[in-house]
Amino acid sequence: MTSTYNYHQLPNGIKLIHRQKTGQIAHLALMVDTGSRDELPHEFGLAHLIEHMIFKGTKKRKAFHVLSRLENVGGELNAYTTKEETCIHASFLSQYCDRSMELLADIAFSASYPAHELEKEKEVVLDEINSYKDAPSEQIFDDFEDQIFDGHPIGHPILGTSDLVKSFSRNDLLRFIKRNYASSRMVLALIGDVPFSSFVKQAEKHFNSAASNQIIPTRNGFSDYAPKLQKQTRNSYLSHCITGNIAYDRKHPLKHSIVLLNNILGGPGLNSRLNLNIREKYGFAYSIESHYTAYTDTGVFLVYLGIDPKSADKALKLVHKELFKLKNQKLGTLQLHRAQQQLIGQLAIGFESGLSEALSIARSHLLFDRVDDMTVIAEKIRKTNASLLMEVAQQIFDTDQFNTLIYLGNPNHADA
Repeated sequence: MTSTYNYHQLPNGIKLIHRQKTGQIAHLALMVDTGSRDELPHEFGLAHLIEHMIFKGTKKRKAFHVLSRLENVGGELNAYTTKEETCIHASFLSQYCDRSMELLADIAFSASYPAHELEKEKEVVLDEINSYKDAPSEQIFDDFEDQIFDGHPIGHPILGTSDLVKSFSRNDLLRFIKRNYASSRMVLALIGDVPFSSFVKQAEKHFNSAASNQIIPTRNGFSDYAPKLQKQTRNSYLSHCITGNIAYDRKHPLKHSIVLLNNILGGPGLNSRLNLNIREKYGFAYSIESHYTAYTDTGVFLVYLGIDPKSADKALKLVHKELFKLKNQKLGTLQLHRAQQQLIGQLAIGFESGLSEALSIARSHLLFDRVDDMTVIAEKIRKTNASLLMEVAQQIFDTDQFNTLIYLGNPNHADA
């Protein structure tokens, strides 16, 4: 798979990236380099609430008209917030590209954040927070990052807390936007059957009017890492456990190595080592997987288990056994080749989704001012050798340095 990406920058600093792809559907994403880690302590949850509020009306549209603008022609409009990014994205028939561009520009730069809608949307977010409390398999990921990044802005949950969400005013939203949203920190990406010249022309028409401002993020790095073990008792059938360590940041030269290692250990493939040697062989874990998340200046590697409380200790020992193997047993030539081919194939399949590609290239252009196509990515993966993988495993998979969080389930929950 090869790709040719086209680049342009508007006078106000907004970066454009584009790939023309044959097909009826196009995907547009506006990525902003700000997220929950940019919140002050009294603002936890504010970036996510803003993401909700951008759909609640603009200077020329009410909420109904915002939501109907693309829905009426079969398109989809959505947004999300992460620790470091906020993104508005749309999928639509290619013929409606101009309509979609105009809508994204309108909600990104002319949202009105009406006070009456804010009060309603707070209730929606409070329900979202409570839904996480009802889902320990999801909440434990937030609590683990809060534990591993203890006291640092990157650690707190994206949703914030109920008390803080209730306290936010319209002025709080506007202050956060003024402090963090800047044209210099935005990328507009398009994947679809739209010529590059048309994309640039439409972007100039709808996005040129956005104010030009250069806000440099002042994110404090994380340095106070310490291994900890925490256990909490939960009234649930399953125990849930996450164990892991800090890892490489997004620009680290060995990032591709930890991505490959993670895929071998507990990636999405059913032939991952954790799945084969713990779930399939012993039937211990209902769910077992590993994840690597890279941030601007740090990263997280973790293993998650959802497991019968009676088997939890045995399963954790088996996880450590698999980590030990990767640290001390070099992959054979055939094993390495298969692992490389599997990861390359998974990434290529992921890019077949135009939306996934649009989001990925927007993020890459935002961070690196460039995007590697699949040919370049595949070459980087193939250059990762077995000795390097073992060296990375010895650095990251040091279980003496692991943080561990366990939600202890109650096997007698049904009788409690």
